[in-house]
Amino acid sequence: MFLSVFDIFKVGIGPSSSHTMGPMVAAARFLQMLRESPFHPKGLRASLHGSLAFTGVGHATDRATILGLAGFAPDSYDAEKAETVLAAIRAHRQVTPPGLPALAFDPEKDMIFDYGPPLPGHANGMILMATDAQGDVILQETFYSIGGGFVLTAAEQEEAQAITGNAKAAMARSPVPYPFQSGAEMLEMAAKSGLSIAQMKRANERRFRTDAEIDAGLARLWEVMTACIDRGLGTTGTLPGGLNVRRRAAAIHEALMAERGLNLTPPHTINDWMTCYAMAVNEENAAGGQVVTAPTNGAAGVVPAVIRYWLDHVPGATHSRIGDFLLTAAAVGGLAKHNASISGAECGCQAEVGSAAAMAAAGLAAVMGGTPEQVENAAEIALEHHLGMTCDPVKGLVQVPCIERNGLGAIKAVSAASLALRGDGKHLVSLDACIETMRQTGHDMHEKYKETSLGGLAVNVPNC
Repeated sequence: MFLSVFDIFKVGIGPSSSHTMGPMVAAARFLQMLRESPFHPKGLRASLHGSLAFTGVGHATDRATILGLAGFAPDSYDAEKAETVLAAIRAHRQVTPPGLPALAFDPEKDMIFDYGPPLPGHANGMILMATDAQGDVILQETFYSIGGGFVLTAAEQEEAQAITGNAKAAMARSPVPYPFQSGAEMLEMAAKSGLSIAQMKRANERRFRTDAEIDAGLARLWEVMTACIDRGLGTTGTLPGGLNVRRRAAAIHEALMAERGLNLTPPHTINDWMTCYAMAVNEENAAGGQVVTAPTNGAAGVVPAVIRYWLDHVPGATHSRIGDFLLTAAAVGGLAKHNASISGAECGCQAEVGSAAAMAAAGLAAVMGGTPEQVENAAEIALEHHLGMTCDPVKGLVQVPCIERNGLGAIKAVSAASLALRGDGKHLVSLDACIETMRQTGHDMHEKYKETSLGGLAVNVPNC
């Protein structure tokens, strides 16, 4: 049950952690099942259900599944090689995964979009099948992509849903010294131990990695995050998918750089810097580039934008504290995932950009000297003011409203941290109450507003 900082933050590819990374991971797991099975398959088949079907093409779910069945993985993805392999699969109608013989797979026939009711375990469901020479299924597995690149089989999902109350608490508490499952427990443990949230999170991570490994992993995450910002700030053109959305981050950044030092811009221009950094990431994500889930791809711009804002614009910021920022953010992200969801298909965009803003606000408050109480307050403020936000991507693409939404999420995160630091940490609405409200709101939200592109902006904005 322990969620590592490296579970919350994972290096992957765009445009979606649940629709692109998750299916690719599921395909890799299925291939391993085949390698370990006594069967001798001749072909493969994949069926997408629920949100994975409705927005699968826009989110590149079909592409990711096919590449996953060919042996690709998110953390080692080679874009140039992927194009070559995809062309070969379409031409020869077969995949050649490592450790298995060539297997028949016709993308036109064997990649199935099922627009009926979703599978029972989660809105993001898929069934992967191996077939014999006659096309009969000899092995199949149902997978659920539950957000942030996390994948469970049907049996694992059923087990996770069945574990409640004391049993769930016992599993969560067993392996680490500070096994907080709620914001209240997090604050209680911080008070008793005298440690910061980042220090407690690091102590938990030490059960599985050395300090050197933790530091190297955190440095790698920031390396990928900031490189993604820089690529986005240096790239122009039109995003793929048919909406003809222009990349804007580069032009905004160029204008901001030209204005620097002229003393002609109003103070609120700082918001443009935050938005620019976040949009750079999400434009890269929309183009299928390398990003870090934070906690998802659709919300990948918020945390790196706030870190970059802090480093480049806040006096006293230092690279040596980036690890504390990420550890604190991961603690809050873990609470959101454990007690509600980080999946847009499950709880709407409040679960994605809302959780990301809470994470970024907590991280910023921490590195700016906030107490654990102020950090928890910052996270709560940021999440509270994303409650009810729907996930309604136009044409199923992670572009509108997703790209700008990350920019506004970053602004809210900074404002939330600043407001919390002006207080003493005492406040009326707890982070726990806010997360539970998000869970309930997501449960009550109509399915057409949860990453199906069947409502909201997705139907009120022309798709061409």
